[in-house]
Amino acid sequence: MAGRSKIRALIEARCPQCRTGKMFIGGTYGFRKQRTNDICPYCGLEFEIEPGYFYAAMYVSYAMAVLEVITIGLTTYLITGSESPWLYSIVLFIAVLLLAPFNYRYSRLILLYFLTPKIKYNPKYQLDD
Repeated sequence: MAGRSKIRALIEARCPQCRTGKMFIGGTYGFRKQRTNDICPYCGLEFEIEPGYFYAAMYVSYAMAVLEVITIGLTTYLITGSESPWLYSIVLFIAVLLLAPFNYRYSRLILLYFLTPKIKYNPKYQLDD
């Protein structure tokens, strides 16, 4: 039986090597603070490949935030037609706050899944679901 697809594993925040172990403790939005596991509980992959490795995720998060701000700003203009800087400041401030946990999680996942060539999916860890 085939394991999880790469996109499904990414959406579910699973380990990029086994696509089974959870990469985070806690939900994206919830009462428990989300935290990145140090190692995969299933295959033992160390997520932070070297000290400070996840600093690179800040660049991914920045790119995500820029795209989100442009999209939300344009959508706000199309819906309201307003040119008030206060409207955009309030809408974008709220949007950035609400999207911060999402960006934290998925910037790290994108970094590991697509921008780290030494981490590859290994089908030997596949579960028979």
